[in-house]
Amino acid sequence: MTVLEKIDTDTIEITGAAANKVRGILQERNLLDHGLRVFVAGGGCSGMQYGMAIEGTPREFDNVVEAEGVKLYIDPTSMMYLAGAHIDYVDNLMGGGFRIDNPNAVSTCGCGHSFRTSDAEGRAGGSSDGGGACGCQ
Repeated sequence: MTVLEKIDTDTIEITGAAANKVRGILQERNLLDHGLRVFVAGGGCSGMQYGMAIEGTPREFDNVVEAEGVKLYIDPTSMMYLAGAHIDYVDNLMGGGFRIDNPNAVSTCGCGHSFRTSDAEGRAGGSSDGGGACGCQ
């Protein structure tokens, strides 16, 4: 398998808080040589949703972004939707978790885990449900 490795910290950014959380998870699971896969998949109440997983090695054609001492693995299709995004980790009294500030999203659901983008004609892309209340769990 050939892995095309593209190190480009201008494409996707991860904050210090998010990087610290990822490093803590990797250390807790004794997976210090692993990275964080960040991806976009169809679904969610707004049509597309974010996902994350711990992985040992990048896949063929992955973009590998190394920032704040953390490796991010992003497949080419997801990279189209995540270019310019900022990954943060928020921990407060109302709850915590990873947050993605995505300049490509034209709307997001209430929980922030799903989003829509604009297609070439400027219409909202993604699901055909017309939006509505956040039903993500």
